[in-house]
Amino acid sequence: ISQADVWDWLCVLRLEQYSEAFRNAGLATLRQCHNLTPDHLECMGITLPGHQRRILASLNKTHGNRDTQSDIHSHPLREKPVPKERTKFRPLAPVDSPPGPRVSPTYDTSLPPVPPRSTPNCPPQRFTSALSPSPPGQTPGSPKLDRHDVKAESQSFTPTSTPTHTATQTRPQTLAIQPSAQHRVVDGGSKSSPVSPGAALSDDRNAPPLPPKVGGGPKGPPPIPQRFPAHSPTDIYSKGIISTAFITNVTGVGELKFEVATNNRTFIFRAESEAERNNWVTVLQDCTRGRHRHSTVGPGSPVTPDYQGYLELKGLRSKLYTVVASDKVFLYKNIDDYRIGVGITSIEMNVGNVKDSDRRNFDLTTPYRIFSFIAESEQLREQWVDVMRNAIGEALSNSEVADRIWAEPSNSFCADCGAPKPEWASINLCVVLCKRCAGEHRGLGPSISKVRSLKMDRKVWTEELIQVFLLLGNERVNSFWAANVPPSEALTPSSCSDERRRFITNKYRQGKYRKYHPLYGNQKELNNALCINVQCSDVLETLSLIFCGADVNCITDMASWPSPLSLASAHSQPLQAELINFQEMTPNLVWAMQAIHYSAPTCVSHNGFLFKTASMARAVNERKAREEFSRRWCTLNDGTFSYYESDKNSNPNGTLKASEIVCLTVDVTEKHGYDNTFELYSESERLYLFGTDDPDSHKEWVKSIAKSFIPASAEPLLRLSFERIGRLKCKDGLNLQMSKVGWFALVGSTLHAYLEDGQGEEIHLRKLNELSIQQDNEVLVLVERGRTLYIEGERKLDFAGWCAAIQTAAGSGGDTLSQQQLTETDIPVIVHICIGYITQCGLTSEGIYRKSGVNSRVAALCERFRRDARSLRLREGEHQVDDVSNVLKRFFRELEEGLFTSEDSSTWLSTAAIQDESMKISQYQLLFNRLPLVNKATLQALINHLYCVQRFSELNQMNLHNLAIVFGPTLFQTDGKDFTAGRAIEDLIQHYTLIFEVEEQQLKKQLEEITVIIQVREKLNTNTEPGGHFICTVYLEEKKNTAEQHVKIPGAMTAAELTCEVLDRRNIPVQDKEYWSCWEVSNKEEMERPLHYQERVLPILHSFGTDSHLLIKKHLEMETMIVYLTSKVDPSKHGMMKFREERSILGLGLTSGSFHDRYFILNSSSLRMYKEVRVRPTNINRPERDWPVITLKVYLGIKKKLRPPTCWGLTVVYESKKQERPEKQQWYLCCDTQSEMREWFATFLSIQDGLQQTRVSRVLPDTRHGNVSLIPLRGSENEMRNSVAAFSQDPLAVSEHTNHWD
Repeated sequence: ISQADVWDWLCVLRLEQYSEAFRNAGLATLRQCHNLTPDHLECMGITLPGHQRRILASLNKTHGNRDTQSDIHSHPLREKPVPKERTKFRPLAPVDSPPGPRVSPTYDTSLPPVPPRSTPNCPPQRFTSALSPSPPGQTPGSPKLDRHDVKAESQSFTPTSTPTHTATQTRPQTLAIQPSAQHRVVDGGSKSSPVSPGAALSDDRNAPPLPPKVGGGPKGPPPIPQRFPAHSPTDIYSKGIISTAFITNVTGVGELKFEVATNNRTFIFRAESEAERNNWVTVLQDCTRGRHRHSTVGPGSPVTPDYQGYLELKGLRSKLYTVVASDKVFLYKNIDDYRIGVGITSIEMNVGNVKDSDRRNFDLTTPYRIFSFIAESEQLREQWVDVMRNAIGEALSNSEVADRIWAEPSNSFCADCGAPKPEWASINLCVVLCKRCAGEHRGLGPSISKVRSLKMDRKVWTEELIQVFLLLGNERVNSFWAANVPPSEALTPSSCSDERRRFITNKYRQGKYRKYHPLYGNQKELNNALCINVQCSDVLETLSLIFCGADVNCITDMASWPSPLSLASAHSQPLQAELINFQEMTPNLVWAMQAIHYSAPTCVSHNGFLFKTASMARAVNERKAREEFSRRWCTLNDGTFSYYESDKNSNPNGTLKASEIVCLTVDVTEKHGYDNTFELYSESERLYLFGTDDPDSHKEWVKSIAKSFIPASAEPLLRLSFERIGRLKCKDGLNLQMSKVGWFALVGSTLHAYLEDGQGEEIHLRKLNELSIQQDNEVLVLVERGRTLYIEGERKLDFAGWCAAIQTAAGSGGDTLSQQQLTETDIPVIVHICIGYITQCGLTSEGIYRKSGVNSRVAALCERFRRDARSLRLREGEHQVDDVSNVLKRFFRELEEGLFTSEDSSTWLSTAAIQDESMKISQYQLLFNRLPLVNKATLQALINHLYCVQRFSELNQMNLHNLAIVFGPTLFQTDGKDFTAGRAIEDLIQHYTLIFEVEEQQLKKQLEEITVIIQVREKLNTNTEPGGHFICTVYLEEKKNTAEQHVKIPGAMTAAELTCEVLDRRNIPVQDKEYWSCWEVSNKEEMERPLHYQERVLPILHSFGTDSHLLIKKHLEMETMIVYLTSKVDPSKHGMMKFREERSILGLGLTSGSFHDRYFILNSSSLRMYKEVRVRPTNINRPERDWPVITLKVYLGIKKKLRPPTCWGLTVVYESKKQERPEKQQWYLCCDTQSEMREWFATFLSIQDGLQQTRVSRVLPDTRHGNVSLIPLRGSENEMRNSVAAFSQDPLAVSEHTNHWD
């Protein structure tokens, strides 16, 4: 054997490409290669780990058989026994054929059998054993016999010191198996096994766990093959293996025989000599001796299976139980054999390759044969392919680098998610990563993260790079990369791919969580610091400098060392040089994400997976959960959008032609269960909702679908980031008889339109003079400067969506001036309306702008202006002058960025200190011209108004100085402790005509008009005090004589005002977290309800009977209700309640006097009652009753005489106004718990107040008032009203601490 030629040996191993390397190293025979090591192979140029392992394994086998061969040569007269006739299979020669010719004397029996590759696409071969080396051929007289090796497997196997007992040095000779009578009795009644009775005993330590299972063996006596070297190419894979984890006893029995016993079966083997039998017994006993019998996975199991399940193997027409563990694949006939430890074969994956085939098929190709598997589904096929490819990677990997990197404790956990044993790293970012995070790093591109394997990319890992990772470690590196990670954004090992992608992009591409270097932003200083730092050993500081902007290719101004890399090398800093070396080819990372403008695809064809709900005939008002979506394969081609059950189906579930699509709506992020959704509206009044979690895929679909139905004449609309796009009919101009088709796109507050035979135009919705819906919700009227556009509702479904979207876009969109509803002259509508009202009604009001209004009325006006300032009309008598003046002041004080902008505000204040008047005016003019357009128009309008106010100071007592005191701190948003802000406002008013370049003639005309207005008002002597006062009795906390208050109720008094007046009369201090409300109490019906803070009191009093009264008391459940409403995402509610009604009123046929279970659904428009539980009611499941919410009044409490099943009930009153005579009906609802009743009641109130339409922060109507249908009071208001500060600034703005609960 040792004299075999290296060329022949390498040809057998299929590594003949290395023959030149062996010849150059002076190695011609196997004896000379005996002492080769991995380092020697590296020096010879053999660097692939798999090739090294194959060469060394063959040499180890050669060396391990030497002792056995020496024993054979030491007994030259011994002849091998002639196999008996009954052990032969398909004999090819006479039985008395001499044994000598069976093996060629020149054959190297230690070499592994490497048959030629199987022909592709051929049926799989029968499993045969081939674990012993095969000779090149056999004599014609040699019988072809099945054989079974006995391999050793154990968790705790340790070779003994005796060479003949060591598995790596002694290899027992072949055995024959002979069944004993005892064996036949034990196994006689058991089922057939896929392994022949001489099943191989695996010495593979990576065998998967095989839990013990009590069971029988095969039926009948098995055949007993004699072991001879095989010659078949497929014999590399055994016919059977037995895990030694299940061997309980190994003993010698009889002549040349030994018995291997497991919990389930007993195997009898026969050796060819007594010495061989003893060797086998000793080796097997050593394998099983000292083994841990109880494992966490299974007895004797050294590793955990990576994957397991059934696969069909082509050719066998049966499924095999397949287990992938570490770098091997094990095949079993079924799961029962897996549990008893009897397998068919194991496949070494270091020579394997996995290839995908059609649908459920895939091939595992080895040099010896092709295994063609069929999985149970395509999804399982993908999982099998992935896990087998991982096994190949594991087989070809080298864990030396990984073990060294993991020596640093923090490197044994992923730097991003914390997963244990990460096997990948970003060599330029210096972080060690798990496989899933490494995949997301690859998505960043090599210019940002260079990902390498710790186990397979051996050449990359130089000694210096390994030392860099050991020196830094994930913990130290994350002190830079992850210095500011919010807990809510941190990853865990179980985080999904989307979360990982978002986090890793933020962390490395944008640098969102990094620790900024003190020199960040100063390029020159960063470069200098880098040049200095590379001369020392602080590698982490170098990393921080580089990724905060230092240029690794900067010039050092030193001729000898022109770059930081040369500086590091010159100062003997190899680790610094290694770090810089990997950064030199990496461009500077752009931390701020650049805006990526999408360009529409040239071809309107697209396909991919989307998630779809069932089509609907109504708008989607409620949130759709992920469970309501189904995964569908969608295609867009030839003007048709189709969706299929899967990408393998040929018949679509549904189609939608592009010509049928009339509207496409892009939903806000996370509106439904999937982050990104869009809606399609069809001509047939159907709505289709699609979703995906991938924003890029979502954007592609939206643009592709839009291009498919938008005509070329309106193609510029596709370049917009629209929220809604589609086709509408409209009329405009002088021809209102004929409608024409227009294509519209809504972008923010701008409506882009392309009408027939017309150019594109923009309609600024916040600048509209009027926006209304007329003719029974069928025409949307947009009135702008010099033009009126009528948009017609051709289809109700998409038109309702357009109306709601346009009305929302036309409202105020934020707290800056540019986001307000504007007039034609770019003045906010709220400012224009307030100034106009005060000019008409308040210029003669004494102390205008100094006196405070009523807090509740001011807050209510502010809220109405925020909702839709254009629709609000201020009327004398209904709205007080002081309330309106306080609204104007509050608007400017709460304005984001301020009227003078935060950037130039200090410059305006400093200008007021200039002594030279002409220079001061010039500076004011310069600052005025620098303001944004809306700020300029607003400032000029306000100063013009204040100039007119001070011109009539003899009537209103507000001279120049007084106005400056009030508006200085308000407009500059200061605390008013000094007069700097007031001096600036005083200058602007005093020099109004010069600074704003106003014509004297125009100003004179304006003052004359105001004078006429004042004179007319004096003649008419308008009484602004409304009449019709009503005096009623109101009780405080309880109905008794000592608690009653007689209050004059004007027609305009609200519940909030009544509550304030009663509490002020009794001087009751209100503590924090106390909520006071005005309640309507009915003694007869034993029910009560809190009034809405804006609800007029007088109509309530007129509708009262003698058994009702008003009560002011605390609302003890208010805080809990606010918390509940805050936590709700969906404003609707559904659930079971017990229901009772008066049969004579509702006629539902229920038995009078009893409660019945009913399922209720409460949404923004109606309360629906179902006879049975309906989780998602459809059109088919129509409700038993349906009531509009707006017509309902909900009271707490139920009459006791009705005998309610629980004490937590609600009384619902329905007022019908459609009949000739109004009718009042009521019924009763009972809840099981108090918290359930509270939740229903809170939901009713929030929906009736319209809160479900604006789930955003709102300003409360008062510092003490809530904004559901309650009147909570908190804090004291009297002290603020009486303070001196109330004359210099808006008391509401100072004292208000809003409670943003919705």
